[in-house]
Amino acid sequence: MTATYTFDVFCSLDGYGSYGPDGDWGGYWGKQGPELLEHRLAAHEGEQRIVFGATTFRQFARMWEKGSAESEVRDGWVERMRSLPATVVSSTLEGPLDWPDATVASGDAVEVVTRLKEESDTPLRSHGSLSLNWALMAAGLVDRVQVTVFPVLTGRTGEQPVFGGADDFDLELLEARTLDGHTQELVYRPTLH
Repeated sequence: MTATYTFDVFCSLDGYGSYGPDGDWGGYWGKQGPELLEHRLAAHEGEQRIVFGATTFRQFARMWEKGSAESEVRDGWVERMRSLPATVVSSTLEGPLDWPDATVASGDAVEVVTRLKEESDTPLRSHGSLSLNWALMAAGLVDRVQVTVFPVLTGRTGEQPVFGGADDFDLELLEARTLDGHTQELVYRPTLH
């Protein structure tokens, strides 16, 4: 048994995963549409396990706690992701977690994910968790990098370069699609360069 692992991330065209306090973009940089939201929901259907690093998990948990039923935090795909089994790789968090089916796995992320991949063929997906996924890519554990590129430049307000701490990789394009006429989703197979 060997599960596939997808590193799933959102970014601006200039490669930032978020924007700073001076940015007034709103969630999804204000570019989400019905096609994107339906596609995201479909990507989280079926059996899979979510893998988080501690920082991203804390951000999602905090957003969920503060979000209302009408907010982007409660979009269908986020609700679906929250209902899936999750593993949080952390040496600082302890369970139980305020998340329906989440467990904490302490220790080295490479060892944790290697074990998850070997113990089951249930697909693994991680949204965000940049430093965790950079380490997993370097170890050859990431099978697919799914990048959703929103049509914005955040040169002044952009924060968190999505691949700023990653090693060098060659990428083989596996899939490409345009959502809502302007947002690109690109899926690659990474190979350490």
